[in-house]
Amino acid sequence: MVNWDLIKSLLFTLGPLLLPKAIAFVRSIRASSHRASIRPCPSSVNRALNIIFVIALLALVSTLPYFSPENVFLATSSRLQIPTEVLFTRLAGFKGTLTPFDEALRAKFVNLESRLLYFKYGPDALATCSFCTSEDENSYILYYLPTLFAPHIVHLIALGLATSGLLFGPEASRWRTQAAVAGATLALGELWLTLLFDHRANSKATKLGEIDFFYWRMRILRYLTMAAVDALLGWAIWLTATNRWLVQPPKIEVQLEESLRVLEGAQGKLTALGAIRNTVFRDRVLREQLEKYWTEEGTVMADVHEDKEVVDSTRDVLEKVNVDMIEQRAKMMTENMLGSEGPLKAFIPERE
Repeated sequence: MVNWDLIKSLLFTLGPLLLPKAIAFVRSIRASSHRASIRPCPSSVNRALNIIFVIALLALVSTLPYFSPENVFLATSSRLQIPTEVLFTRLAGFKGTLTPFDEALRAKFVNLESRLLYFKYGPDALATCSFCTSEDENSYILYYLPTLFAPHIVHLIALGLATSGLLFGPEASRWRTQAAVAGATLALGELWLTLLFDHRANSKATKLGEIDFFYWRMRILRYLTMAAVDALLGWAIWLTATNRWLVQPPKIEVQLEESLRVLEGAQGKLTALGAIRNTVFRDRVLREQLEKYWTEEGTVMADVHEDKEVVDSTRDVLEKVNVDMIEQRAKMMTENMLGSEGPLKAFIPERE
């Protein structure tokens, strides 16, 4: 059962510590989005997010009672101390007939310890394990480990697929390590909680509501945490892929390649411009047209500068400019460049 007192104490203890960090996290996301231009989510990242959405949805669907293994005590509303024959008679009346699995489970309900192990490891471990005995809990642990780790392994494989750089690019593979650590932490956390749980604590339960159905509770918690991890992972991938958070500058190789591409384009334009210029100056008609254009352009610009409105506007602008301040700034810049510690000092010959 959920211990609300423990949850409240954790909130009161960790709340003042976690709340400022959460606020700082939100502010960092906003600051990152302002520093870099937000871009649309790449199509490769969209495919990765679709995979994450599917596995998160499957995890949530797995928590529904329809997909959960049957709990014979809840199905028959029976107490822990009910006789085995009465329990399965009720189950037969509820289902109409007992399945071979139910018969195997009834054969294992030989004492109270087997029922307590049923609450901890579930019906499959109790009914199908051929070497397990209620006197040796370790046998059930060994049999239950593959069942415990199987969904986590599938989850890790799905996360590895969704964060594959080969399939979905560097934006998704950026979170590959964090996804693997989160998936492994979920598996080890469930194993730790399972080993920590004392199944004999249920022996004191006198009512159905007092029984801690650990196996079913952990099953729901497992898939809910998987869905939460998937949601956080998808959110992080989307934020970083759209430059809303943790923006990374392009690599030096990429920047150099882009600069070379720009320089090559500029060189091509200059080469074409030089060819056009040579063509113009070698052709008499084109050369005369060019000289005529610049002559007319000089005349037009001279008329513009002699216009009274232009002269008045230029005078007004110059009157508003603080010439002394500009001269002072120019002097400071010159001293900084040519002074004793300026970057151009080495190029100035010393006076003898």
